[in-house]
Amino acid sequence: MTEPLTAGLFHVAVKTNDLAATVAFYTRVIGLVEVKRPDFGYPGAWLGVPLPGGLAILHVYAGGPAMAPEGRAPLGTAAIDHVSLACRGYHGFIARFQAAGLDWREFLVPGTSLWQLFVHDPSGVQLELTFDGSAEDGPPPDMSEGRRYVAGASFHDPATYPTLR
Repeated sequence: MTEPLTAGLFHVAVKTNDLAATVAFYTRVIGLVEVKRPDFGYPGAWLGVPLPGGLAILHVYAGGPAMAPEGRAPLGTAAIDHVSLACRGYHGFIARFQAAGLDWREFLVPGTSLWQLFVHDPSGVQLELTFDGSAEDGPPPDMSEGRRYVAGASFHDPATYPTLR
């Protein structure tokens, strides 16, 4: 009998009230690409890593099963604090966040070479982008007050979130 093994992230599913804005965030800001999605009978998108053979790691769906009893998709990450993606190009992501008008936080994992960026998607889902700082160019994360990520302290404000199209 083969021993169980966790081999990596297969996918994360995100519910949204605004499919176009969510797809725009994950493609234009995060750099994922749309991949073929089966017709489940409700709107959605599958987004993948833009490398040859890249897997669909993020499934976004709207309508139908995305809706809570009150008729809207829930906001925020609920019991899931964040989704972490391994990334390269730390300062390039900051430039994308700035261009999109997004707020973000930065973090340097103590005792490691890991650099992190935290940002929210249009549905309020918090993303942690993790980088091998020893392979990155430019200055390390800005750990100043107001820019440093503080676990458990939300910085997402739906009222000021930019419209992405």
